[in-house]
Amino acid sequence: MKRILTIQDISCFGKCSLTVALPLLSAMGIETVILPTAVLSTHTMFKGFTCKDLSDQLVPITEHWKKEGITFDAIYTGYLGTEEEIDTVIDIIRTFRTEKTLVIIDPAMGDNGKLYPAFNEHYAKKNAELTAIADVSLPNITEASYLTGLPYLETYDEAYVRNMLKTLASSGTKTPILTGVSLSEGKTGAMGYDAANDEFFVYQNDRVPAAFHGTGDIFSSVLAGAFVLGADRIAALKIAADYTATTIAETLKNPENPWYGVDFEATIPMLTDFVRGLNQ
Repeated sequence: MKRILTIQDISCFGKCSLTVALPLLSAMGIETVILPTAVLSTHTMFKGFTCKDLSDQLVPITEHWKKEGITFDAIYTGYLGTEEEIDTVIDIIRTFRTEKTLVIIDPAMGDNGKLYPAFNEHYAKKNAELTAIADVSLPNITEASYLTGLPYLETYDEAYVRNMLKTLASSGTKTPILTGVSLSEGKTGAMGYDAANDEFFVYQNDRVPAAFHGTGDIFSSVLAGAFVLGADRIAALKIAADYTATTIAETLKNPENPWYGVDFEATIPMLTDFVRGLNQ
């Protein structure tokens, strides 16, 4: 069985970060080890949430793992709250990385042209140090703009996306993948660049007309899982994009209108079907 380490926070209520990554990666048949960076009462779209920083626990936990001889097939990071935390995570990756360890970085720090309120441009530059050591990085266009210094555009063409991907690769990422990319009317998905072979790859599906918190975490988690299971690039993009779209569509059927997150629990059987399809 493959084993993945995922490093990000726990939002106890709200369906994002580790409360998304752990069940989805486990459902894909991957042993999932968690390294929580913080515990929040809810995700940050709620008012008055509590937060307990766990940065001081990262080194003691990983030191224990080293003594136990624990290894990982992949390391996947999500939301990291501070620059110091990023430095610690870089050290952890260097400690546990082998030639066979896949490092997947989701530099979660902004959307819609703006950084999240807790972050600034100095934090973005520190995050660029993290993505530089990634085998696969998964920024959206906002995050890629801050990582590269290229302008953020609401309306863009394929040439803009290609230039951004090549710029990300020039900083060190072996395979940058831009998420939330729309290359034609009514479509959305992702586009990536294999720097070693100078090849672009893309997958687009029909856009579901809704936006929910945590869908980026779903996409990144499923994509990471697909790569760990050995899926090729297009197959990995397809399973991540299609499962995310399916889950959004399922959530729209819920009369309770759960604005705080999507009903991924209802679509886990579909995810396992997708995984079986990878093995056929």
